[in-house]
Amino acid sequence: MELWPILAVLVILGAAIWLFATEKFPVDLIAVMVLAALVLTRLVSPAEGVAGFANPATITVAAMFVLSAGLAKTGAVAEVGRALAVIGVNRWVLLPVLMLTVAALSAFVNNTACVAVLLPVVLAVAARKNIAPSKLLIPLSFASQFGGVCTLIGTSPNILVSSMAQQAGYEPFTMFELGRFGLILVATGTLYFLLVGQFLLPTAGATPLTASYQLSRYITELRVMERSRLIGQTITAARLGAQYDVRVLEVLRDGQTLPAPADDPLRAGDVLLVQGAMPQVLKLKDAWGLEIAPEFKLADDTLRARELRLTELLVAPGARVVGQTLVGLEFRKQFGAIVLAIHRHGQTLREKLNIVRLQAGDALLVISGRDEAARLRGNPDFLVLDRVEEPALRRGKAPVALAILAVVVAVAALQLMPIMVAALLGCVALVLTRCLTLDEVYAAVDWKVIVLLAGVLPLGLALEKTGAARLLGEQAGRVAGWFGPVGVLALIYLVTLVLSEIMSNTATAATMVPIGISTAVALGVSPRPFLMAITFAAATCFATPVGYQTNLMVYTPGGYKFRDYLRVGIPLDILFAALAIYFIPQFWPF
Repeated sequence: MELWPILAVLVILGAAIWLFATEKFPVDLIAVMVLAALVLTRLVSPAEGVAGFANPATITVAAMFVLSAGLAKTGAVAEVGRALAVIGVNRWVLLPVLMLTVAALSAFVNNTACVAVLLPVVLAVAARKNIAPSKLLIPLSFASQFGGVCTLIGTSPNILVSSMAQQAGYEPFTMFELGRFGLILVATGTLYFLLVGQFLLPTAGATPLTASYQLSRYITELRVMERSRLIGQTITAARLGAQYDVRVLEVLRDGQTLPAPADDPLRAGDVLLVQGAMPQVLKLKDAWGLEIAPEFKLADDTLRARELRLTELLVAPGARVVGQTLVGLEFRKQFGAIVLAIHRHGQTLREKLNIVRLQAGDALLVISGRDEAARLRGNPDFLVLDRVEEPALRRGKAPVALAILAVVVAVAALQLMPIMVAALLGCVALVLTRCLTLDEVYAAVDWKVIVLLAGVLPLGLALEKTGAARLLGEQAGRVAGWFGPVGVLALIYLVTLVLSEIMSNTATAATMVPIGISTAVALGVSPRPFLMAITFAAATCFATPVGYQTNLMVYTPGGYKFRDYLRVGIPLDILFAALAIYFIPQFWPF
């Protein structure tokens, strides 16, 4: 066993963990950087480096994104959400129904897609039944994770660990093998929220958007005076935004909104609705001969009366707009809307928004006309959080999409063909039956996840080839001298859990599988219990909003703070860890 390759791969592993945890770069870029480092150091060959793109796990995960989109586009998932609106007179009835329903859906539908469809529905139900959204949204996210560990196709780490085990010469997971323990987690997690979690969750009620984003100090009216230098000029020519970082949202003349506010010459008496920090607004007022309208009071109803609509958008995980600025997107031109504020990780950004790079989970408050607000719902990069009419869905195709998914699951469960082949045939069937178009198929795949999967798989291979995994396994084996295999199982579960809370759970699983297998070999026991520990720990992350994409999706709509996840999630992490350490050896003996 040569020392240099082991040191090199461990350095790359450490650097990857640090980059994933600190989010210095997008996760897919980090994965490609890891792949390139492994090839450049000759720890893997070029062919081995790119083999992850042809790995059955990568292809299967891509296919499952498409199958989930088939259910979403045909309205099958939305119908379930619609049924929730009439169930339960209070949250004590609604909560378990919601969690069990989401868990059942997430066992077969991609967790992120499931939460994306149900999030606006749950917000609407909460408003209708006068329930604080914060009491429902973390349970929504966590329940999607409970359900994801009940089947092989429930979430990406399940498929990845199964595929890596098969490549190492062991039996892959069967379709419902995980369900033996997964159902215990579903029942335990639901009871936890009914008996304990509800009292740990904050009570954050719905707040008008203008108040929630604290916009009253940043939006006001300016009236053009008789001697103003703006008379006869257009907003575009005056370059008010460039000079004062103040945006003109609309121009009123005789009580009517101008159809082209940026290009109509201004007159005395015109009223400008502007957004900007007060010092900048005051500079603009003094420089151009304007006056602040003292009677103006901003509220949601004020804007609605002018046929302007405030809409809250959530940047979806994997959205193509992530990493781009509003200027680069030409947001106003492309969507016919203006971003007033961005809510990110508990902070509200209101100034210099054009240069802010968007992140997954950002909540954007936008102002637009009614038609533009409705069109935003159809954009896959954003989740519209207010109650807007749903886009046209192929509801007549919902039974077909459900039947296709059922056949895929049945064929894979009966082992009539590999899950990858069944899933790909299911995707073809969705297109041939017109449940999805080809453009929708390509749009449905979260390519960042696919690149992440393909990029980190060679890291697991390098750990195995260089002997680093065996070395780490032997060190873990020493723990067994004091605590036995169960002690090693506990160690592997906890290490996987901690890493998954701070970095991609997919990357964590790919890293831990070779170590888990090598540990089993060093101990002379079956690797199955260790593989299961890695699977369940990687797929259930509750203590941070960044540990799982669905946690991040509900962060802003629920009005949560980082500490809320710690308070609710850590006890659940400990509870699930204790259950895993006890039950996994019972179901999958050493």
